[in-house]
Amino acid sequence: MTEALRGVLRENESMAGHASWRAGGPVARAYFPADLADLVVFLQGLRPDEPLLMVGLGSNLLVRDGGFDGTAIFTLGVLDTLRREADGSFYAEVGVPSPKLARFVGKQGCAEAEFLAGIPGTVGGALAMNAGCHGGETWRYVERALMLNRDGEQIVRTPDDFAIGYRHVGLKQSTDEIFAAAWFRFPEDATEAAQQRMRELLDRRTATQPLQLPNAGSVFRNPPGDHAARLIEAAGLKGSQIDGAQVSEKHANFIVNPEGKASASAIELLIGQIQAVVEQKFGISLVREVRIVGVTGNKSERGREGN
Repeated sequence: MTEALRGVLRENESMAGHASWRAGGPVARAYFPADLADLVVFLQGLRPDEPLLMVGLGSNLLVRDGGFDGTAIFTLGVLDTLRREADGSFYAEVGVPSPKLARFVGKQGCAEAEFLAGIPGTVGGALAMNAGCHGGETWRYVERALMLNRDGEQIVRTPDDFAIGYRHVGLKQSTDEIFAAAWFRFPEDATEAAQQRMRELLDRRTATQPLQLPNAGSVFRNPPGDHAARLIEAAGLKGSQIDGAQVSEKHANFIVNPEGKASASAIELLIGQIQAVVEQKFGISLVREVRIVGVTGNKSERGREGN
């Protein structure tokens, strides 16, 4: 390694303190980089097959109680560069909270970033899953993405390099890369209307979602032509519980941990119960929006990006 690391490396780091569900097992190694340049040096020192888990706000992530046998890289508060470029685009690193990007875009006299204010995660998570709400989707506004490979090489890619769908993004070619930053472009709109739309969206989110309780946002994708919350409620599952994990009484597509005592296993069991009941009653297979990684028996799932 040509340079000394400037970040912090910890072993056996519990994810309960880093995930918005306030639950989860440990990761074998946790790295908190000092900045993007430090992350490059860290990646250069990893073995090529080391499982990686990118963690921002941990708002769509569940690490199983048995833990994740790999390295988690924590981006919040460190990969947080946010600026307006000379060409009018917006550069944001993956640790920037999505609502912060939304507010910055609005203050710069641009519009249509308001939906990002309703996404409880970071830019990294938004890029990895094409996050969206209220008619807006992340990749509609991405011009370029800055990627890092296992050699620490920085690669600039365009949307054409990715297969982009509803809550899914993946490179078309098989390469092992992670998101580091992106350049966004939003239309100019210096009126008060954009700011008003953002306030209305945030008010609606507060009124309809259980934000005061530990949760991971929407648990399931909306199936075509329907809403996961409607199906879950129609199945009679609103308020149902397993060992402290509960389907929210306020929004049925949210699972909450009201006392902070639910295990990752209890949350995953409740997720599976919801899927089974909805499938049985309506013949619809709900697809998870939440990423679940970690040990299952003698195996370990690999994770890529968490919000």
